[in-house]
Amino acid sequence: MARLRLKEARAEYPALSRRFYNRDTVDVAVDLLGRQLIHWTPQGMTSGRIVEVEAYLAHRDPACHTYRGPTPRNEVMFGSPGRAYVYSIHARYCFNTVTESVGEGSAVLIRAVEPIAGIKLMQARRGLLNLRDLARGPARLCEAFGLDRRYDGLDLTGSGRLWLSGTKWSAKMGRIMRSARVGVTEPRHRCLRFFLADNEYVSGPRKMPGMGPVKRN
Repeated sequence: MARLRLKEARAEYPALSRRFYNRDTVDVAVDLLGRQLIHWTPQGMTSGRIVEVEAYLAHRDPACHTYRGPTPRNEVMFGSPGRAYVYSIHARYCFNTVTESVGEGSAVLIRAVEPIAGIKLMQARRGLLNLRDLARGPARLCEAFGLDRRYDGLDLTGSGRLWLSGTKWSAKMGRIMRSARVGVTEPRHRCLRFFLADNEYVSGPRKMPGMGPVKRN
């Protein structure tokens, strides 16, 4: 992929609209698979196909950061859909997209992407050459794409340097599977992790409680 200016990149890979995010969180999570995460910087553009996500729901979901109500940390999740929610954990970062209407407090965690463009830049940021491990896991993904708390609250549907493209992966994605979320023990009955079963860049286990195929209409 040739190096593109920001305006050119946004024209070639148009961003998903706010309407896309203003829907049921599970539907958004599944529909994000195969889309592209794109970050343009003066050093170059990095992009990757989304291959694994997790949904975090506004209601009856103790694992969701908004479960106990608004705080300075999670206030972005109660705002407009289509904004970035970036939080830190153990001095590393995780990138989410806010979903549903204002005041709901739900989001989708982007767990893993398959690198497409800017691979050398990702390798430099990660200090790692192994392509498979560049963005396989939420913290690795943020490091590879140069994302941190400065991006918290960024409008992913606007004209900024970070967005998710509506351009779907042209190749056959294969089976979409669902399972329990990684590292989440409660509630056990909720299978809110979604991933491309045949993609080697998926970060979490291939066998987990409740795993099964996603049936789409």
